[in-house]
Amino acid sequence: MLPSIALSEAWIRFFLAIAGLVLAFAAALFSSVARESGNLWSTLILASVALLLAVFVGVTTVPYLAKRVAGARIRDAVDYKVTKFGLLYVSVVLLIGVAALNTGNNLLYIIVAAMLAAIAVSGVASAVVLRDLELDVRLPEHVFAGEPVRGRLALRNPRKWMPSLSVNVAPFGKQAKTKQWQWKPATFAFPPRRPPHEQWLKLPDRRLQRVARGAVANPIFSGTTYFPYIPARGELKADLDFRFERRGCYREESFGLSTRFPFAFLTKIRRVVDMREIIVYPSVLFARDQIELIPRIAGEIETFFRGRGNDLYRLREYMPDDSARHVDWKATAKTGSLKVREFSSEDNRKLRIVFDNPSPGILSAEKYEEAVATAASLAWHFAKESEVSFANHDSAEGADLHRFLRFLATVGPKRSSSLLENLKSSDEYNIIITARNRDDIPTFLLNCSFLMLLGPSERL
Repeated sequence: MLPSIALSEAWIRFFLAIAGLVLAFAAALFSSVARESGNLWSTLILASVALLLAVFVGVTTVPYLAKRVAGARIRDAVDYKVTKFGLLYVSVVLLIGVAALNTGNNLLYIIVAAMLAAIAVSGVASAVVLRDLELDVRLPEHVFAGEPVRGRLALRNPRKWMPSLSVNVAPFGKQAKTKQWQWKPATFAFPPRRPPHEQWLKLPDRRLQRVARGAVANPIFSGTTYFPYIPARGELKADLDFRFERRGCYREESFGLSTRFPFAFLTKIRRVVDMREIIVYPSVLFARDQIELIPRIAGEIETFFRGRGNDLYRLREYMPDDSARHVDWKATAKTGSLKVREFSSEDNRKLRIVFDNPSPGILSAEKYEEAVATAASLAWHFAKESEVSFANHDSAEGADLHRFLRFLATVGPKRSSSLLENLKSSDEYNIIITARNRDDIPTFLLNCSFLMLLGPSERL
């Protein structure tokens, strides 16, 4: 088997540029020969081909090769794209240039020189506009899936006297090219257009293809933000609304500051390396069928902690199995019926939420996401009312709510031992989310836990 050979796109463009310049030089020579022989149409066609090839190489190859220079400052200075209007403008310059060459009219030469100078001025002015600009990206600290949040882009111009005009801010990956030439394995078959079982010759082969490079997963930003005018020593801010539909880690490696100022011939792009990352928590909004769990769980928690402490919990009617020493005689005298005091727990109703991560293949993707969202919703709800701790596979048991939500934001099915085997007995009431069978759960947890079984035959 032949080794995998990756041919850099820079070399491909370099060889194509050499071939284009050789053809342009040959067309120019033949144009001179045709002019000496008096063939006007051949002179016009060959001169046009020479100019078109030279401009094509200059537009498509020279900027790309310039960006490959090691120096970051030089690379930023030559990072640009030619716009459609710029291509139309260059075509007009070529036509006038061909007319100037064939007629020898000095006025046409002056016009061509002025039009070429406008292209140079456009490149220099756009580079000056982007120079020294500072970008500040401000994102919220806590983000939940499905809920709108707001971020802010701040673009600052530290120059003393020169403003910046018409600047766009966008993720740099949206503007950079993400493909390269690479040799890929293939098969040479003959006859070529017949079904595989009817082809009588098959040989190993290699094929040159453009392959997309790996892109950053889950980008934060999409689209562009436009800043029309940033004054000298001034700052312009733009508020952006975000809405992340799924939990997970979202990352942006760098941003691009671009402008078409002043003539829109070129789009100059300056890269700003400023990595930003957002951890999107699961949604904490209960679904309709999950809302019924709240009073049920709260009732079991109250039953578990009722009567275990010295602080008064509530007054209720006397029951035959109640002790006479708990009768509240003042309340009995006021109401005319026996009233009994109940006491709350001294440990202030401590809870422990346990997410026992199942192994791959046990739950469907939809049901797994439902379990993660339920764990996050319960944690968010009871953290406001009780003293809650959290237990999961990736970290030690603790009471940090946002740490538990960060774990749920990026968790996925993982093959490991059950978390329930390592839980220690305590006075806490447990809310356990697990895919294990009830028979496999330790006995000491059954009497002080609310179990949410995630088996295929049971629903949350």
